[in-house]
Amino acid sequence: MILPSTSARNRRLPRHRAWLLTTTDIHACLGAHLDRVTDLRFLTGHTSGTIVLGAARVAPEPRNYGRGIHPGMVGFRIDVHPVDSTERAATRALLQARARPQLHEWVTQAIAADATWRQAPHRHHWRLTAGQLTHRDEA
Repeated sequence: MILPSTSARNRRLPRHRAWLLTTTDIHACLGAHLDRVTDLRFLTGHTSGTIVLGAARVAPEPRNYGRGIHPGMVGFRIDVHPVDSTERAATRALLQARARPQLHEWVTQAIAADATWRQAPHRHHWRLTAGQLTHRDEA
C-alpha cells in the first residue's frame, strides 16, 4: 500500500490547522500490521469535533442487490483528524504516548477476533476534550 504524503506543501490544510500524527507515526505504531491497512486518510475538514484519531474495521458486506465492499478495501481504515495548530505541540505528545499504543492494541485484537466479529464493521475513536484523551468503540 502506498501511503499519502503529509508534507506541509502537500497537506491541503489551512495554516491554522495541523495533524497530530504523521504517516511515519502510523508506520511506527502498526509495524507489521500496516499491510492490513487499506486506507490511511489525513482528513481536511473542520467538522471533526473532538475526534483526533479514528480506526475502522472495514468488513466484507453481503453482495445483495448489487451492493458490497470491494475485496481490496476489506481491512482497516485509519483517519487522522486535524486540530488547531495552537494545540498541536501540547497534544501530539499525548497521542504519541497513549493513542498510538492503544491503536496498535485495537488493531491486534481485531486481527485476532473471531469470524463473527470480523464479518461486521467496527469503529473506534480517540477524542480530545479539555486536554483529556478518551477512546471507545462507536457504532
